[in-house]
Amino acid sequence: MRRRTRALALGTALAALLPLAACSAESGPPVLTWFINPDDGGQAEIAKRCTDQSGGAYSIEVSILPRDAASQREQLARRLAASDSSIDIMSLDPPFIPELSEPGFLAPIPDDVATKVSQNVVAGALAGATWNGKLVTVPFWANTQLLWYRKSVAAAAGIDPAAGPVTWKQIMDAAKSQDKFLSVQGAKAESLTVWINALVASAGGQILENPEAPADELKLGLDTPAGKAAADIIGTIGRENLAGPSLPTEDEGVSLTVFQGDRGSFMVNWPFVWSATNASVEQGTLPQSLVDDIGWALYPQTDAAQQSRPPYGGINLGIGAFSKHVDLAFDAAQCIVTPENQAYYFVANGNPPSNTESYNDPAVTKAFPMADVIRQSLEQAAPRPQTPYYNEVSTGLQETWHPPSSVNPETTPQKSTEFITAVLHGEQLL
Repeated sequence: MRRRTRALALGTALAALLPLAACSAESGPPVLTWFINPDDGGQAEIAKRCTDQSGGAYSIEVSILPRDAASQREQLARRLAASDSSIDIMSLDPPFIPELSEPGFLAPIPDDVATKVSQNVVAGALAGATWNGKLVTVPFWANTQLLWYRKSVAAAAGIDPAAGPVTWKQIMDAAKSQDKFLSVQGAKAESLTVWINALVASAGGQILENPEAPADELKLGLDTPAGKAAADIIGTIGRENLAGPSLPTEDEGVSLTVFQGDRGSFMVNWPFVWSATNASVEQGTLPQSLVDDIGWALYPQTDAAQQSRPPYGGINLGIGAFSKHVDLAFDAAQCIVTPENQAYYFVANGNPPSNTESYNDPAVTKAFPMADVIRQSLEQAAPRPQTPYYNEVSTGLQETWHPPSSVNPETTPQKSTEFITAVLHGEQLL
């Protein structure tokens, strides 16, 4: 009850300010509204395809959410707290799924639908779509970070990431030996949480040890050997200027710019970087020789004795609990996530499929020669903490692990644990 009250309180405060969709008698097929994250038009095209394939059973219109994930969460939570029936389908960032599922804002997935949409789906995507041991959203596209590297720099440093796993220490030493910059995301933003989580998970730990617990019972796993190993990597990169002066404000886009520059070496980033770099070559702003010099491999290991647990991201589809057309919305969701549509979306917009069959599409392998590595990475990927209190945890991490140069393995994990715990107990404000 306390969780439900908390989620409702999030929305009711300003719900009256939000214009809800006007209620009017529908003529013709029911119109399903799909709230989507901004992209390059791929979701709108899939909506059109599924409308055509429905045989007149429904039509899908898209409504674009704000660009950043936190604002998307805020808008959807407010609308759902107000029982907004205009939300039929929504594209959801995985970390916010528990918060919307816990108070009953997501329509339960029928067993037959859950079985169908779980087939041939990578492990990371299934984990990110699940809450309390049950599939609560439909996996759509999945995302993960790879280790991208300049072949020339790696060869000069004497390492070959394509030949087998490499560690963070190896790429840090290699970049330093060649007087080059690492490309990582050190900005005070969600990308920093992504980095912390991947480092901790790759060391065999987890940020939350009991993510399904109530706020006052949550136990953090930061002040542990895994948390300290993560802090050591981030702090060393920050203090030794291994990422260059832009690190405290470096997001995914800035990371790519650094990597593409004269001092680029190794980069952890999402697959969009391949499409973006090739587009710049076609536009004449970057040379073909840069693309020819780019290699890719699995995310670096925190601990050489354990396989890496790369970041997991992407989008799942939630069906609004207050929709007037829940059954049709589930039919539409199944159409949206077919392997054919996921393959199209990967090629057109650069967002990797959650369905493994999509990776066999010739258009996918042509556009993304690293598709097999992306698929393997998604099988190893570790979702961020699945908790209704994700916002408090993520923001707390950003408050205490930034700037990277201030991170100390002897003090930061403990300080972060104490701060986030105080926030969860209502004793500290973010």
